[in-house]
Amino acid sequence: MHMNVRRLSAAGLAAALASVTLSGCNNFSSALPSMQAPSSLRSQPAVLAAMQKNIKYVFVLVQENHSFDNYFGTYPGVENLGTALAKSHGYSQYDPIGKKNQTVFRITDPDIIAPNQDRYVLEKKFDGYKMNKFIAAEEEGDVGSGSSTFDAHQYGLTTMAVYDCDTIPYIWMYAKNFTLLDQYFQADTGPSTPGNVAVLAAQTGISEEHRFPALKVNPKTELGIPVTGDDDPFDGPYTSQGTHEVPLSFATMALLLGGAPAAQQAAEKGKVAEDIAQVIDSNLPATPWRWFQEGFVNGQGVVGRPGYIAHHNAVQYFDYLRKNDAYWSHEGTTKQALDAIEHGTLGSSGAFYIKGSADNDFGWKPANKNPVIQADFKGDDDHPGPGDSDHQVGEAFVATFVNAIAHSKYWDQSAILLTWDDDGGFFDHVPPLRFEQCSDGYPCGDGPRLPFIVISPYANSSAVMHQYADAASISKFIELVLDLPTMASLPDEAMVAPYGPRDDNAALSDLSDAFDPARLTGLKPPIPASMAEIPATDVGKFPPPMNCKSLGITPLSIPAQPKDWNPLKVIEGDAKRIEGARNNETD
Repeated sequence: MHMNVRRLSAAGLAAALASVTLSGCNNFSSALPSMQAPSSLRSQPAVLAAMQKNIKYVFVLVQENHSFDNYFGTYPGVENLGTALAKSHGYSQYDPIGKKNQTVFRITDPDIIAPNQDRYVLEKKFDGYKMNKFIAAEEEGDVGSGSSTFDAHQYGLTTMAVYDCDTIPYIWMYAKNFTLLDQYFQADTGPSTPGNVAVLAAQTGISEEHRFPALKVNPKTELGIPVTGDDDPFDGPYTSQGTHEVPLSFATMALLLGGAPAAQQAAEKGKVAEDIAQVIDSNLPATPWRWFQEGFVNGQGVVGRPGYIAHHNAVQYFDYLRKNDAYWSHEGTTKQALDAIEHGTLGSSGAFYIKGSADNDFGWKPANKNPVIQADFKGDDDHPGPGDSDHQVGEAFVATFVNAIAHSKYWDQSAILLTWDDDGGFFDHVPPLRFEQCSDGYPCGDGPRLPFIVISPYANSSAVMHQYADAASISKFIELVLDLPTMASLPDEAMVAPYGPRDDNAALSDLSDAFDPARLTGLKPPIPASMAEIPATDVGKFPPPMNCKSLGITPLSIPAQPKDWNPLKVIEGDAKRIEGARNNETD
């Protein structure tokens, strides 16, 4: 398959936005704003100076596998499931196994199965960006991989499931009190690894592919560059041994943040020797940074603790980061993150990435007392499916870190960026803009729409940001706040421009629209930390003692779950099959 796609430019974005109508009527607004081209504080020197003075710490919390509609499809005032675009882009889809049309539906169960988020399955779900074959493509793929018809049907229906504030109230509280983005997209279509790599590098490797065409991705194995699959990094720590991705060698935020001091210590330069030399020659100062991931254990070839997911650790994929202690020493655990926040040892400024795991260090257990659920849904990284996360446990993880920052000395100088790495295969009705053709014939950008919340004392309160953004916007914001050069300006990336990091692209938001200029310049008081706090006694309670009524939010009304949706049977069946396999191994 080959598509006519091109580099996303500001002019191209404006033209694309003009051709996509994102307004419509629902219960809460008669005319929702259209998706808007972004502005930037770089054109407002006084406000930019205030931003750089007031915000010194950027915390990036990246959870797993939920689309915007799956978490915020009924949130009032956004491009939600009540708009004309939603009605014409998949709100109701044909279910081939059920032989009927199926609409989106509301669920309250935080322990469900995980739909398929493979790049090529997602492209089938998008159906040419009509966004109307999530059920059909899911069922076809599951039956083709050996699932029973019953199981495939459950997976297909689950793609249309939608949560609200009765199940994930903490996430909705943050959206209500701060700024929710309703036009933020994964930087590439695919599962978790490319999602996390793009958070760190503002791309998934198209610049390296253009510099070294022999490394281009193989669509059959999904190995190669740009990264499209979930294969493990080339080196440990691991929790299981699978196939390994080729080492990545393109610019990252870690390279910029490490500055000249780290670059000077780099013995292994990979394929970014010129980038490293430029960082040294420019005498770029070091800025504190860490990648904190639950279950991490340092050392080559070692085994991570239970729940550690190597393919969620973006830093681990890059040869020059993994093989040089000047960078790799910035890896840490989430316990270390909490300790550093509590004791105020993060440094004078910096960027800090935080990831959960398929287990949790807090002793949390789901509300459902079913022994299968108790055993298989202890994770806090929010990834759906057996062996991973209960979504209320997942939001408790977020609340733990937001509380820690709110209670710390960092709150008054912080911006917390909360997002998810990919859509988890769940339905979303907003088609992404498509640009930059990858070597597999599909666009390299953008992927599905994801939730994104900006939590900061300087954010717009109770606001929705409609400006166009993707994962590169995170890097653009860090560069803006910490006054760093762009990755795209480094020589190894610049030589294949316009392909490469998107952190120089004016068509993508730098997230400054999420902030209130009056708060930044002192004309309006900052949002108090109390607006970000969940009572500590509530965080570990499942189900949480908060809901739509207590939050004062009325979600959009959508259909209840169909009677034939019963993923618990699939979960229990999987548990029996796993136990049977274990018994056979010991016989």
